[in-house]
Amino acid sequence: MAAGLSVLCCSRSLSRVLRVSKYTSLSATVRVAKEPRQWYSVGNLTVQERIERKSQRAMLGGGQHRIDAQHKRGKLTARERIQLLLDPDTFVEYDKFVEHRCSDFGMGTEDNKFPGDSVVTGQGQINGRLVYVFSQDFTVFGGSLSGAHAQKICKIMDQALLVGAPVIGLNDSGGARIQEGVESLAGYADIFLRNVLNSGVIPQISLIMGPCAGGAVYSPALTDFTFMVKGTSYLFITGPDVVKSVTNEDVTQEDLGGAKTHTAVSGVAHRAFENDIDALLNLREFFNYIPLNNKDPAPIRECQDPSDRLVPGLDTLVPLESTKAYDMLDVVHAIVDEREFFELMPNYAKNIIIGFARMNGCTVGIVGNQPKVASGCLDINSSVKGARFVRFCDAFNIPIITFVDVPGFLPGTNQEYGGIIRHGAKLLYAFAEATVPKITVITRKAYGGAYDVMSSKHLRGDLNYAWPTAEVAVMGAKGAVQIIFKGKVNKEEAEAHYVETFANPFPVAMRGFVDDIIQPTTTRMRICQDLETLANKKQTNPWKKHGNIPL
Repeated sequence: MAAGLSVLCCSRSLSRVLRVSKYTSLSATVRVAKEPRQWYSVGNLTVQERIERKSQRAMLGGGQHRIDAQHKRGKLTARERIQLLLDPDTFVEYDKFVEHRCSDFGMGTEDNKFPGDSVVTGQGQINGRLVYVFSQDFTVFGGSLSGAHAQKICKIMDQALLVGAPVIGLNDSGGARIQEGVESLAGYADIFLRNVLNSGVIPQISLIMGPCAGGAVYSPALTDFTFMVKGTSYLFITGPDVVKSVTNEDVTQEDLGGAKTHTAVSGVAHRAFENDIDALLNLREFFNYIPLNNKDPAPIRECQDPSDRLVPGLDTLVPLESTKAYDMLDVVHAIVDEREFFELMPNYAKNIIIGFARMNGCTVGIVGNQPKVASGCLDINSSVKGARFVRFCDAFNIPIITFVDVPGFLPGTNQEYGGIIRHGAKLLYAFAEATVPKITVITRKAYGGAYDVMSSKHLRGDLNYAWPTAEVAVMGAKGAVQIIFKGKVNKEEAEAHYVETFANPFPVAMRGFVDDIIQPTTTRMRICQDLETLANKKQTNPWKKHGNIPL
């Protein structure tokens, strides 16, 4: 299928080249009629021929044999990827004639000069919305980064910031171009700087579609979202050979930096897709959820799902036994528009759920504890995962809906030695700092400090609700009774008394720490009403250069 689509993309690309040539010839004819005859000289015809030849050569990248090799690996070329990602006929290319400036090690010969060098850059549209894109071309010097390559990327990043549009990077590069030495390293630093300056102003998305090694990995790490392609994409600081020579470890590329490693173990990547086509189509879908910049509202889609829809199934979803698990994804899918939920990092820190959905057509960020995994306890990885997502939503004015069923922070020496205090504080910091609309629903347990952390009323939650099954307390009944009634005989009676006192939503409701106890079936209706009420929310934090989040 990938090969078939590749041929289609190539034919599309060729037809666009022919159309451009046709229009160029027509414009030349028009100029002949308007300008003095002597202006249209033989020399200008030669320039025109050179323009057409270089344009055609730029379209072929490193040559047809390298394009064929790329297709044999199951990968699309840089230009085919752009064509599939963007709306038809919307791509406007920049710097097609730029060439590298290196003359050392035989690089100055004509055979080693490629128009556009090893990256295709420009702007286009996804579903009618502006986006800037760069696509590294593995057919030219393995997509390695030269000074000219970096200059092209920096140019579109600067312009994206100027006009307030997202940047998408399609990474497929062998790393720094060794022949250029420090100029290549300087190019990386120039890109890193722009990643940092653009952060929180315009969304930045990286799609890893091939190798990405060495210093090159830090640009995707600095962007908001990183996606990968299974089987063909790799991210690592040092490759398997270096690892073997330094640590004597035998490891494959896939195990060291493949999609499975980074989506399930390291948490570097947010999702992985089956192939180039699947990745690019999913990226188009993902793009529909995010705003163009930090002053632009998230896109609103016409909604056929009634905002006042009741969800009767939620009334019986939470088990009566507090120790029995259920799937928080069932809650999320039942409440959001048309059951569509774009989950992020689904295979990493599974005890917390994050992702984008829509409520009454408007984009919202979803955060929820997952009782099916570790009873929904917060740990180091889930805290970091949730905090990064909450901060993105806050930076880009996306309301946050939080579903709470958390028995506390995960105990144990591994967590304590790993710094759960510091990492857990990141999630606390993110929720407390956020000024976007925040709506919280406690579905069952909310124990200890984890209750505070999960967007509680005390952290400026706008609307906080509890279901009838909610329990808000310092800890569970058994642990509390062992402390309160230590040494007393009738533990069962004491436990029943504690449950009667705290294992229900009334204590927290009586103190105003939740705004209402609602029937689960009405949750969607209440949230949609609240989002409409909070649409014009204005809240600011005290002036500061920046906060000092516990990194």
